[in-house]
Amino acid sequence: MTVPLALPVDFVAVLVDWQRLHGRHHLPWQRDRDPYRVWLSEVMLQQTQVVTVLDYFDRFLARFPTIHDLAAAPQEAVMSLWAGLGYYSRARLLHRCAQAVVGEYGGTFPSTIDALVKLPGIGPSTAAAIASFCYAEPVSIYDGNVKRVLSRLLAYEGDLTRSADNKQLSDQAQRLLTIGIAQHRLSAANTMPAYTQGLMDLGATICHSRAPLCASCPVRAMCAAHKNGTTARYPIKSKKLKRTTERWLWLRLETTDAIWLEQRPQTGIWAGMQAPPLFDTEAALSAWLHAIGISAHRHTAQATGPTIKHVLTHKDLHLTPVTVRLPEPLDVLPSAGREGFWVGKAVLHEAPLPAPAKKWLIAGGE
Repeated sequence: MTVPLALPVDFVAVLVDWQRLHGRHHLPWQRDRDPYRVWLSEVMLQQTQVVTVLDYFDRFLARFPTIHDLAAAPQEAVMSLWAGLGYYSRARLLHRCAQAVVGEYGGTFPSTIDALVKLPGIGPSTAAAIASFCYAEPVSIYDGNVKRVLSRLLAYEGDLTRSADNKQLSDQAQRLLTIGIAQHRLSAANTMPAYTQGLMDLGATICHSRAPLCASCPVRAMCAAHKNGTTARYPIKSKKLKRTTERWLWLRLETTDAIWLEQRPQTGIWAGMQAPPLFDTEAALSAWLHAIGISAHRHTAQATGPTIKHVLTHKDLHLTPVTVRLPEPLDVLPSAGREGFWVGKAVLHEAPLPAPAKKWLIAGGE
C-alpha cells in the first residue's frame, strides 16, 4: 500500500484563509500565544470535548495562573481541580511536567519540538501544537482530528491501528505542510498559528466522524474521499475496542461529621485520587471491616443501595454502594493494608474525588 505522492499543494493556503475567516477565534487559550495556556488546553482537550474543557480551563488558571503556581501546588490540589474531567493520568503528568519546566527551564517552555517531547506527558502532537502556535515552528500536529481529516483528504488506505501506517500518515502530514509553505512562499510566523488551528477547527466543526459537513468544507474540491464518495470509509481502523466489565462493592464508612477515604494507587483506575474503599466481593469487605475492628454491634446499619454504572474508555464499572455508619470516628489500623483517612463532610467537596464518588458522597449516599 502506498500513499499518493501528488499531495494537494494548495491545501495549506486554502485552510489558512478559511480559518482566518470562518474558524474558531473565541477560545480562551487563543487570546495570546502563551505556551502555558496552549499546553494546558492541549492536555485537557485530549479525548475531551471543548465544551467540557472550558470551565476546567478557567478554574485551573484562576487557581494556578502561572506554571510556577502549578509546579508548587501539592498533587492533591491538582487532582481535586481535575476531578470529573477523567483520564486522571493526564493530571499527574501535567503536574510533573510543570515541575520539570520550572526545574529545568526556569518556567519557560522550550521552543523546539525535540525538546518539548522530552517533557513528562508531552507527546508529538502536543509538542507540535506548542511549537507551532507559540514559536511558529513549521511542524504539523497529528491528533485524532488530523488523522481523520488527512486520511479522507488522501483516501489513505493504511490501517491506523498499525504503528507503521500511522507513522506513514504522520509523515504525509508533515510533507503536506512543507510543500504547502514552499509552494506559496508562506511565512511560517504568519502561517503556523492559523494552519494549526485550522486543522483543529476543520476536524472539530466540519469533518466529523459521522455525517461530515462536506458541503461546507473549504477543501472538498481536493479531498479524494469526497470525490470518490467514500468519506465514511476513512479513517481505517481494523481493531475494535475490547470493553471489559468490573463489579465492585463501594463502602461509605461514615460518622455524623466525617467519611473515610482511601488514597488510590498511582497507577490504575482513578490513580492518585481519593475514593471510598472498593472491594470485589462481600467476603473481602467483611474481612476488612473485621480487621479494623468493626463488628456487627459497632455500627448502626449496613445497607446496600442501587448499583451505579460508570463508563470508562475501555471498561464499565458497576459500583454497588454499601453504607456503614459509626457513632464516632475509628482509628483504622495500618495493618489493615489500606491507606486511608477521615475527611470532614464540610470539606468533602475539596477532596480529589472521581466524579461518581463526588456525586454519591456529597449527595449523602442516596
